[in-house]
Amino acid sequence: MVDRLANSEANSKRIGVVEGCFGAAGQPLAIPGRVLIGEGVLTKLCRKKPKARQFFLFNDILVYGNIVIQKKKYNKQHIIPLESVTIDTVPDEGDLHNGWLIKTPTKSFAVYAATATEKSEWMNHIGKCVGDLLQKSGKAPTGEHAAVWVPDSEATVCMRCQKVKFTPVSRRHHCRKCGYVVCGPCSEKKHLLPSQSSKPVRVCEYCYVQLTSGGLAQRSDSISRLGSKFNNLSDDDDDDDSSD
Repeated sequence: MVDRLANSEANSKRIGVVEGCFGAAGQPLAIPGRVLIGEGVLTKLCRKKPKARQFFLFNDILVYGNIVIQKKKYNKQHIIPLESVTIDTVPDEGDLHNGWLIKTPTKSFAVYAATATEKSEWMNHIGKCVGDLLQKSGKAPTGEHAAVWVPDSEATVCMRCQKVKFTPVSRRHHCRKCGYVVCGPCSEKKHLLPSQSSKPVRVCEYCYVQLTSGGLAQRSDSISRLGSKFNNLSDDDDDDDSSD
């Protein structure tokens, strides 16, 4: 069906509408062979709080942005190549239901659908698109992915030293390797993580030692250990203070 729609007028019009909603600030989306599979609003766990985001699934990329006017205008466009995506379900917890992780080498975060059926459809379609792309390219699935950030609200004290209490003066920072919320003294070091940035990024003392000694740093993406609340983006500019 994807091949049949690739060059259809209806598909071209649908993609044109999406481009129009992002306006001049968005990147062009229409290329030969690209098909818009589906779209919808998902709740994305951001650093400060869950936020509604408009998502568009194409056969080769996943696009999302902030909702300015529903179905008319979006901004802060993000484009994720599906070849690099892996997905994992997230257990229901508290008010958060029907969620899953979207993980890539540069960014990982959790999203939640309105219903279990919607979640199933999203995960099935994403999985099918990723599988088709990998089959065509002959590439292996991505093994490494960025850490999933712990939301600010889930840490009142540094998750490494367990001593420093966060206040307006003692600010929260995020380790780019493990995703923990840490204090300034525990995250003074920087290390190059090529999949995330061309420049050295903030890492906690524990991860710095692991990285420089050749060990493997403990990751923060174990949902069973941290709970489904502990999921967030990595270096995403739709959040305040994302540089920390």
